[in-house]
Amino acid sequence: MEVKTSLLDNMIGVGDMVLIEPLSEDTFIENLKKRFDHNEIYTYIGSVVISMNPYKSLPIYTAEKVEEYRNRNFYELSPHIYALADEAYRSLRDQDKDQCILITGESGAGKTEASKFVMSYVAAVCGKGQEVNKVKEQLLQSNPVLEAFGNAKTVRNDNSSRFGKYMDVEFDFKGDPLGGVISNYLLEKSRVVKQPRGERNFHIFYQLLSGASDDTLKKLKLDRDFSKYNYLSLDSATVNGLDDAASFRTVRNAMQIVGFMEDEVQSVLELVAAVLKLGNIEFKPESRCNGFDESRIKDKNDLKEMCELLGIEQSVLERAFSFRTVEAKMEKVSTTLNVAQAYYARDALAKNLYSRLFSWLVNRINESIKAQTKTSKKVMGVLDIYGFEIFEDNSFEQFIINYCNEKLQQIFIELTLREEQEEYVREGIEWTNIEYFNNAIICDLIENNKNGILAMLDEECLRPGTVTDETFLDKLNTVCAEHQHFESRQSKNSKFLTDHSLPHNCFRIQHYAGKVLYRVEGFVDKNNDLLYRDLSQAMYKANHSLIKILFPEGNPAKVNLKRPPTAGFQFRASVGTLMKNLLTKNPNYIRCVKPNDKKAAHIFTDSLVCHQVRYLGLMENVRVRRAGYAFRQAYEPCLERYKMLCKQTWPHWKGPAREGVEVLLKNLQVPAEEFAYGRSKIFIRNPRTLFFLEEKRRQCLEDLATLIQKIYRGWKCRIHFLLLKKSQVVVAAWYRRFAQQKKYQNIRSSALVVQSFIRGWKARKLLRELKHKKRCEEAVTTISAYWHGTQVRREYRKFFRANAGKKIYDFTIQRIMQKYFMGLKKTMPSMSPVDKSWPARPYGFLDRTHQELRRIFHLWRCKKYRSQFTEEKKATYEEKLAASELFKDKKALYPSSVGQPFKGDYVEITKNPKYQKLNSLAEDKVLLADVVSKINRANGKGAPRIFLLTKKSLVLADQKTGQVKASVPLLDLSSVSVSTQSDGFFALKLKEGSTSAAKGDFLLSSDRLIEIITKLHRIGAASADRNQINIDISDEFLVQFKQDKVCVKFIQGTPKNGNGVACKRKNNRLLEVSVPSP
Repeated sequence: MEVKTSLLDNMIGVGDMVLIEPLSEDTFIENLKKRFDHNEIYTYIGSVVISMNPYKSLPIYTAEKVEEYRNRNFYELSPHIYALADEAYRSLRDQDKDQCILITGESGAGKTEASKFVMSYVAAVCGKGQEVNKVKEQLLQSNPVLEAFGNAKTVRNDNSSRFGKYMDVEFDFKGDPLGGVISNYLLEKSRVVKQPRGERNFHIFYQLLSGASDDTLKKLKLDRDFSKYNYLSLDSATVNGLDDAASFRTVRNAMQIVGFMEDEVQSVLELVAAVLKLGNIEFKPESRCNGFDESRIKDKNDLKEMCELLGIEQSVLERAFSFRTVEAKMEKVSTTLNVAQAYYARDALAKNLYSRLFSWLVNRINESIKAQTKTSKKVMGVLDIYGFEIFEDNSFEQFIINYCNEKLQQIFIELTLREEQEEYVREGIEWTNIEYFNNAIICDLIENNKNGILAMLDEECLRPGTVTDETFLDKLNTVCAEHQHFESRQSKNSKFLTDHSLPHNCFRIQHYAGKVLYRVEGFVDKNNDLLYRDLSQAMYKANHSLIKILFPEGNPAKVNLKRPPTAGFQFRASVGTLMKNLLTKNPNYIRCVKPNDKKAAHIFTDSLVCHQVRYLGLMENVRVRRAGYAFRQAYEPCLERYKMLCKQTWPHWKGPAREGVEVLLKNLQVPAEEFAYGRSKIFIRNPRTLFFLEEKRRQCLEDLATLIQKIYRGWKCRIHFLLLKKSQVVVAAWYRRFAQQKKYQNIRSSALVVQSFIRGWKARKLLRELKHKKRCEEAVTTISAYWHGTQVRREYRKFFRANAGKKIYDFTIQRIMQKYFMGLKKTMPSMSPVDKSWPARPYGFLDRTHQELRRIFHLWRCKKYRSQFTEEKKATYEEKLAASELFKDKKALYPSSVGQPFKGDYVEITKNPKYQKLNSLAEDKVLLADVVSKINRANGKGAPRIFLLTKKSLVLADQKTGQVKASVPLLDLSSVSVSTQSDGFFALKLKEGSTSAAKGDFLLSSDRLIEIITKLHRIGAASADRNQINIDISDEFLVQFKQDKVCVKFIQGTPKNGNGVACKRKNNRLLEVSVPSP
């Protein structure tokens, strides 16, 4: 049986702040600290989860924990973020209620990690399958991509989200994920061009420079050195615990899983590199004749590289940084930009380029993760958005962020009260109106369409004339002076005139979380967020695949003279859409709290936590929850938990659970005003009542534990006694058995000893008798043998003396021959035919026999060796044998050819496409193809030719073109002349009167002379229709060249070209060939 625990079991501090008693800010903080010190980082306020950032890894997010919280009641186990995620998922799956999980808190409180835990839990508990797993993986892998491009290191958080993210995850009717949609809010794009001290730019810049390969950086025209880029702060370039190189590999892998194509990834990286290059562009003033200064780019190298990355003409972008064109109706006015305006234009372009790239990434991810089916879907939204921010210097970004938090606080109070009211109505409990601070007045101060701060900021930005931050503050002082939540030293309200904590260029708003001082410097520029039209048009002219998509307003065909909406207007519209979306869903809240500013574990700063508790409105949330009934629980678990407090309900109640609870409370005499009966739950008004029940239960459990211990000890002692008794009987039985076995073994061993002695005596007696009988028989036989021997010797003595010599001789010869053959068997040589070793003969009279056996063995060994040859190998050896018969001891070149195999085709004529035509001209199979030198009689120099030999003819062709120069039938060949030297010269002599003899004989040279002449000789010998070709080996022979006969003479000497063979013409009738001396 499964044992279920409760939120109240083994509780450290109070697990649900609604139950804390007494309720005060000090007890609230003390309870958080106590739980934090024991690594209990989650605490409830009703259904709201407070999450403390532990700044260390805790073993509470394992697969076992997921299974522990799966399908369990919210209050059934100790507080955990998994309990809220499970409650939201089951409500979505089983009750068809769209859910949203709102995660709020200041930077560094752990909002991003909390959203990851929620998503990972939902992914773990929903359905399985190949398609479902792919969708889950894509949803989870979208986080690393957005974190790389949207997160940065700040003084409060090493991985701070610098944008708001809302993800709608869509599920089917079974609860399996189908896809999702991501919305992003207010990326802090000013961080691209400037970062506060101790902070970094967005992660992707550092990840790209640290983790990209050298080849990738070379393509992007980047260097790994951070100091070479003006947009990257150097004081915090490296962060302990962050491996930028590994993170870059993770981001590349995540983009691949989400569905980014390789060219899209490359385009994104090119834009990131372009932003870095853009920051390195610097300007210098240049005076003009009209007295005005004009900006010029100092070093155009970075501009050139950026234009190459984006495919933009350098002159177009350079002009856009120096001039600004203003269009009004049909007129265009071009003005020059000074250095300050040029830097503003550069930074505006960098911010817009990165911001639009980030929006494109979100849209591209949405295309990949959107649901593919059009069926009805259930939706779970997860909102991870910046928390309330109060810095020393608060500007436009903090104003917008705090406005968003005001709206979230407003919807939080409204939805919390509505949820309370709906539960009371559902359970039939009378609803009592709860008073609370309504921050709608603050929201109205900011977003009112007429007199709101955002409306006045937009109006000031659109107003003609000189517009500055000071004129905007003057307008606020005029319109909002009387508002109770607005403070300014220059307003009409005299009570702030002497407030020195309020500077003249600032205003202060009293938010629900406290007062925040805003410096108006930069409000107008940041709200305008202007990008000069010249830059937009320059970007649109780029050849880059992404730039045209990011800057559609730069299209000259679609020029829009309307002013683009301001940043404040766009954000207010986005927040309005978000609020409408949240109001349609059932809310679930996670309030993230940062325990310290040092980002260290085990440190709890009371003042910092107290500040967050105040601006998150957690105390107010507890009061709203406790205004009615502090605790409510279904009847079944309530009766199951407290049934031991009443005799009528213990141990089993057989009636309805509600009646059992009524009997229980009546028996305990709990005042009627302290509880109320709902339709399915019991409502307890005061936590003291619940603690009273818990104390009674604890005492009862102690009594029950004592009773159980008593019964258990008695049972254990009785079992022990019965076991001892049973053991004694068993031991006694085994001992008696052992004693009888021992006695039997002794008797048996004694009997065996007596038997063995008797058998030994009988055996020895029988042995003595047999030995005596045998000796008698042997004595008779010996006497008889001697007697018969004497008789035979006496009879045959005369014959023995006549034949003894011949018999001894024959026996001796036989033994010598036997010894000879046995010795020869042991000393037999190897089976190699070239092994000439043979054992020495032991006796002279065996000389002829010894030689004959050697000859027979060699013949047999050669036969065995030949039987291993293939037909191809036989043919090769036959050629080698023919070469030996022709040239051995006749030609000095022969010994070097013995070890070289005859391959035949040395130019790969069948494979070389250049010689395909030449191969097709050969009528027969080509037996030999090699490159030879044809000797010119005029100068003795050689020209390379392809030499082809078939069974019917030989062909000479040009080596380069493959064109046939001569084709000679073998019938026209009369003889071949070679020298005795180590040269490769040979003359092919043709028959007189033949058709081939018109041009004369051929004088050729080849390193493979032996193989060529051997194949020619074998072809002539094998053919029956032609005479055998004669081989003439002489150091002087005649060659017929057309009409003249030339003598070729071979001499030994040292040629001029070193150790090679040289041919030189001496006169018209003599060619002299110098061959190196051996």
